[in-house]
Amino acid sequence: MNTSVVFIPLLPWPIIAVLALITAVLLGLAVWRGLSGWVFRLLGAAVLILALLSPRIQQEERQALNDIAIVVVDNSASQTLGDRAGQSETAFEELETRLSNLGDTEIRRVDVDDGEGDSGTRLMTALTRALNKEPRSRISGVFLISDGRIHDVENAPDLSAPMHLLLTGEPSDWDRQIVVEDAPAFAILDEEVTLTVRVEDSGAVPDDASVAPLEVSVDGEPPVSLDVPVGRSVDIPIQINHTGRNVFQISTPETEGELTARNNIALVQVNGVRDRLRVLLVSGEPHPGSRTWRNLLKSDSSVDLVHFTILRPPEKQDGVPVGELSLIAFPTRELFIEKIDDFDLIIFDRYKRRGILPSVYLDNVRQYVEGGGAVLVAAGPDFASADSIFRSPLSEVLPASPTARVIERGYRPKVSELGKRHPVTSNLDASDQPADWGRWMRQIEVTPVEERDGHVVMDGHEGAPLLVLDRVGEGRIALLASDHAWLWNRGFEGGGPQLDLLRRLSHWMMKEPELEEEDLVAEPDGKNIKITRRTLADTAAPVTVTSPDGESSEHRLVESTPGVFEGTAEGDEIGLYRLSDDEKSALVGLGPVSPREFVDSVAGPDWIEPVLEAHRGGSKRLSEGMPTIRTVKTGRPATGRGWLGITPRAAYDVTDMKTRALLPAWLSLLLAAGLLILAWLREGRR
Repeated sequence: MNTSVVFIPLLPWPIIAVLALITAVLLGLAVWRGLSGWVFRLLGAAVLILALLSPRIQQEERQALNDIAIVVVDNSASQTLGDRAGQSETAFEELETRLSNLGDTEIRRVDVDDGEGDSGTRLMTALTRALNKEPRSRISGVFLISDGRIHDVENAPDLSAPMHLLLTGEPSDWDRQIVVEDAPAFAILDEEVTLTVRVEDSGAVPDDASVAPLEVSVDGEPPVSLDVPVGRSVDIPIQINHTGRNVFQISTPETEGELTARNNIALVQVNGVRDRLRVLLVSGEPHPGSRTWRNLLKSDSSVDLVHFTILRPPEKQDGVPVGELSLIAFPTRELFIEKIDDFDLIIFDRYKRRGILPSVYLDNVRQYVEGGGAVLVAAGPDFASADSIFRSPLSEVLPASPTARVIERGYRPKVSELGKRHPVTSNLDASDQPADWGRWMRQIEVTPVEERDGHVVMDGHEGAPLLVLDRVGEGRIALLASDHAWLWNRGFEGGGPQLDLLRRLSHWMMKEPELEEEDLVAEPDGKNIKITRRTLADTAAPVTVTSPDGESSEHRLVESTPGVFEGTAEGDEIGLYRLSDDEKSALVGLGPVSPREFVDSVAGPDWIEPVLEAHRGGSKRLSEGMPTIRTVKTGRPATGRGWLGITPRAAYDVTDMKTRALLPAWLSLLLAAGLLILAWLREGRR
């Protein structure tokens, strides 16, 4: 039971205050005039004002409530290192026992896992949610069982109870990690760029850890090894070898005694772009198709085009001086000997042997292809003649040979069955139906060379090969057995997808990644990995996915469109995944390669010490033993040598309440009237 006096005023407080002020003024005037009954007047006014305040005696029947101690257990990924998980469970059991022994204390356990995405340990956010479910007046203390690597310290709640940290881990723990300080988002093809990285040690580092081995590999290729000083920034020169995504993996081997190797790898993705596409176009003679090629290449601002057209063959004698036939002489030696490797693509448009390019120059073009260059031959009638470019050293790389027959009949080009799977021609008819494509009026009959692995992706007259693609050595070559592609550009009989065809063809020859016919691509899709396998085969082999912890799983792919097989792999954890099948491999990072949980893996209280000090708490390392638990008064320090404290709250619930008037109304009226009458009688007698 608890008894108290409460006031339930009959009038608003401001009105009562004004009445009290007026009464005080009148009483002061009475005293100043010397009225002898002013004391009785004072007592009467006090009784009236007290009656307006309506005092009551309140009796509460209370039920005492237990205090609440909140224990937050960190179950994030960093708590899996060493024996931290075991320390946490043992600490909770002992803490639960010691709090229960204090009596009148309830325990609320809050488990915290990894935050969504890569947000780390959101321990303070979880604590705030738990506090919102409990009355703050009953919270006697908060205990955090964690390694101290809390990533939302700024969200610490404001409470009057002490907050303590029970620190997991060992004082002898140490770890090594790779920090990427600077990395370009994109780089120019074949130009050198710099990565700035640092190998950093933390914790109880061994004395001999001053130099660390570092390995750098690109797209899964064999790595390059070097030794770098620990704790110092190092610039690593790298070179982009192909357009599109280039994945650089920087790693250092796991050292004996370090906590984890999860942060020993850094993954950098650099997008390779071409500065300028350098194209050499050699037209054997003027014809309508020359303008089509020129307009196509000049429409792209990133293309540097060098175009030569042979206006007059050497055997033609018309008396015109050679110096007046062109603005500059055809620099054959400079183009085909000295600077041939500067070009990304060479196009021979209706070119035939006329003695302008000696065989040694054409042999140099062959070597250019085998070394990684690209050549496109757009054949005209001369390709079937004795002066055909096929009858030169280029025959060793061309994917098809002419039969000497020129077909001068109308036909509609169409994508072959193989071409429906090849990126150059797949979905080429997505917007236009092949039946509606305009006809071409000429085709050079060719037969694929058996020794080559050429792919016929388009057919012409009566199914004869029209477009043949092939890889030779490190380079690529294409043969278009017609010079009438320009008819589509002119809209003849409705035209056709000439622009898409020629653009895809040129980009495939320049090794654009999205046009690779054999490729394995892995892309992050939320918490999953989207797998895409492009192939010309009818089936795709299963893909083996290796997770960051080394576990492997096999995934079968389903054909979504001709030549494209897709599948999905679940990413159970954040990190670097490796994918491979019988022929291709790929790397993909799900989230960061080094998750936030492993960036600073050595346990320590430094991140949260300001919060603990603000809440009168402290931190104790569990490896040194479990501290005792004491009760302390509000506002007193709640930590000491070997002990932590909680503050009893003495909270209660009111189960019953009774009130009665302290001064009944009739008694108030009687007392006030009597006192005022006494004042009047006193003053009247005088």
